[in-house]
Amino acid sequence: MKPESTEKLLEVRNLCTHFHTRAGLIRAVEDVSFELAQGETLGIVGESGCGKSVSALSLMRLIPNPPGRIMKGEIWFEGRDLLKLSEGEMGRVRGNRMAMIFQEPMTSLNPVLTIGRQVAEPLEIHQAARPDKAQILCGELLERVRIPGGRKRVKDYPHQFSGGMRQRAMIAMALACTPRLLIADEPTTALDVTIQAQLLELMKNLTRDCGTSLILITHNLGIVARYADRVNVMYAGRIVEKARARDLYSRPRHPYTVGLMASVPRLDQDVKCKLRPIQGQPPDLLQLPGGCAFQPRCGRPIEICRIQSPLLTVASENHEVACWNPADYPKEIGGEHALTS
Repeated sequence: MKPESTEKLLEVRNLCTHFHTRAGLIRAVEDVSFELAQGETLGIVGESGCGKSVSALSLMRLIPNPPGRIMKGEIWFEGRDLLKLSEGEMGRVRGNRMAMIFQEPMTSLNPVLTIGRQVAEPLEIHQAARPDKAQILCGELLERVRIPGGRKRVKDYPHQFSGGMRQRAMIAMALACTPRLLIADEPTTALDVTIQAQLLELMKNLTRDCGTSLILITHNLGIVARYADRVNVMYAGRIVEKARARDLYSRPRHPYTVGLMASVPRLDQDVKCKLRPIQGQPPDLLQLPGGCAFQPRCGRPIEICRIQSPLLTVASENHEVACWNPADYPKEIGGEHALTS
């Protein structure tokens, strides 16, 4: 059934993506639901292996099959359920109406094709631009993402670009057709903090100018605090907390969210203050513990945590948490200062 609201650009309902391996069934994404409005920035955070990237690939319908498969759910985008589209219909959406910036540009860009050829490809496919016209537009896109001498560098190959420039080229490629939804999967991995800040500001400005919605996938809580309007926190393939960014940072409710924030160094802390890392390791998705997946690492479990997995429930206005024993943590643990630190 089509969502009632027409204001939502994207609505994901009960998405489940599993991988069938020789070792067993991996429930990489389990019962994930969220919404995204036009022009909004949504941050998805969590440790490695929590399901962030698989969620993004599921939205793009890029899950390798085999071994992966989207088992159930709905992905409503611009009034259509993407999971019901044919591969041909999805091909006209992917790269055109919604686009993705992948985690590592050196492995995403083709080393034997020029940057210009790769950035121009979506223009030729989706907008029927002639090759000569596409190359001109490509040079303009490279200039727009602040690659020095962009018009002259369309004939360069990926190895001739620095890491930051390759990531800018990926952004140019993703924004070539002015998509309504941009998914950025760890877009600043392995880049120094100065280049990170430049790229994030660039993406935020470009999406604002184009009216594009942005899903920002990262493990960096500082990035999310600065750029996201709302945040989904994922653990073991599930969303365990979601809220407006300011509400999440000022009043985190899930012990995992608090642990993530407490493990990040802050400029306002004493230099002798020790970080408080989350104890233990992320769970093995092949052997998830009974009950709440986080309870073996949690400092405040109760009996039901070991028996039954909690569902997302409303903690306050626009703030949901999946925890049997959430607490009203003081601001010192998260703190509004985290938004500007």
